[in-house]
Amino acid sequence: MNIIKVSARSRTAAVAGAIAGVMREANRAEVQAIGAGAVNQAIKAIVIATGYMAEEGVDIICSPTFVEVLIDEQERTAVRILVEPRPAG
Repeated sequence: MNIIKVSARSRTAAVAGAIAGVMREANRAEVQAIGAGAVNQAIKAIVIATGYMAEEGVDIICSPTFVEVLIDEQERTAVRILVEPRPAG
């Protein structure tokens, strides 16, 4: 699965659309952000995507984790957020 990478300059509506689109195709999405500004944009996009999916009767949950990623041969800590539909019940 492709990871949706978010920067501090990402447009939240565009990221939200990408999250909703991946959710429709794969039933889950992974969003990754490095830095406070990027994490802020990612969270706002997930909130918007929650509204998009709610219109289709899908309630979503997200599970954040830290991951180490290699960028320009340097190890960085990223926040990766798994977005999935809430199980019924």
